[in-house]
Amino acid sequence: MSFDNYNITSAFSGEEALKKIEGKKKFDLVLLDIMMPRMSGYEVCKRIREKYLPSELPVILITAKNQVSDLVEGFSHGANDYLSKPFSKNEFLARIKTHLNLLKINSSYERFVPHEFLRTLGHETILDVKLGDQVQKEVTIFFSDIRSYTTLSESMTPKENFNFLNSYLSRVGPIIKKNDGFVNQYYGDGIMALFLGKTEKAVTASIEIQKEVLKYNVSRMNKGRKPIIIGVGLHTGLLMLGIIGDELRLDTGVVSDSVNTASRMEGLSKFYSASIIISEMTLSNIDNPDKYNHRFLGKVQVKGKKDIVSVYEFYDGDPEEIKKLKIETKSDFEEGLNLYFKILFADAAVFFKKVVDQNPNDRAARLYLEHCAHFMVQGVPDDWTGIELMVSK
Repeated sequence: MSFDNYNITSAFSGEEALKKIEGKKKFDLVLLDIMMPRMSGYEVCKRIREKYLPSELPVILITAKNQVSDLVEGFSHGANDYLSKPFSKNEFLARIKTHLNLLKINSSYERFVPHEFLRTLGHETILDVKLGDQVQKEVTIFFSDIRSYTTLSESMTPKENFNFLNSYLSRVGPIIKKNDGFVNQYYGDGIMALFLGKTEKAVTASIEIQKEVLKYNVSRMNKGRKPIIIGVGLHTGLLMLGIIGDELRLDTGVVSDSVNTASRMEGLSKFYSASIIISEMTLSNIDNPDKYNHRFLGKVQVKGKKDIVSVYEFYDGDPEEIKKLKIETKSDFEEGLNLYFKILFADAAVFFKKVVDQNPNDRAARLYLEHCAHFMVQGVPDDWTGIELMVSK
């Protein structure tokens, strides 16, 4: 149904309206009668506001009630505007046009400051934001980076670089949002995103992004372009989200040592040639980690940090042949690690050699095999703990 060039979807009860709003179809505005069977317009508006901010989905209440108390009650439940019957067609269309224009403006702001960030700070619109706003949250922090991007970019003009980055980011950014995360920052070829809800959402997004990159590479190779490889790092911890800057220039910011750790997890994905690396803190926040294919990689002390972090590789997003090999060699790899930490390097080397023979591209197994050979020849320092000391980011 359409009216004055607007597409309209009708509902004959509050329950039906909510069901349609929660469906796949995206709505720009809700016209809501207060007097409805079983559920009043006030109740429906309140339910809508549990999920959508007024700046995300405007609601106009329509009713014959026009007492001040009725207006106050409508606004207290989250309505954007109020139309009293009877009203003229011109007034009706003018109100709709005004709120749709405001929605477009708010949607444009959201592309710079996500609604999720504003909601976390307790604000409904960007107009409420002020310097120094801040809140502490436990968050799963996502970092990703394109490997060897500098080399890749040198073969492209600045315009080609922009086109390439936007082509890549347009594929992976929506996956983050679909899994209830939001991109906090794009930095060249890198992404920093935050997941405020279930940690599993961050893991699922990471796997889906790796699978999307595999599809993207098929398209690139069909056009004669080189495939790309990305690494993902995840860490869960407390951080401060807030507004930083000065009175003339504000920006969203996150401050926490957890951010540095998450960035180091992404760096470790290069060291181990792994597609997804997560910290032990992230693993402990997953309800059922065994539903994902993963393996323990060891303990590391990353550059610039004193803490020791246990790290894990998740490989459900790897190409199928690589994933299959890692599944088949997991028990040998883990037994090799077990013997390695017991300083039984000759025995550990046997298992790591079995892994490398079956999967020559398993860099983690190859690294441990090299370590075993080194310690068997050079001996073991008295203070050896098996912790990998990272000298680069």
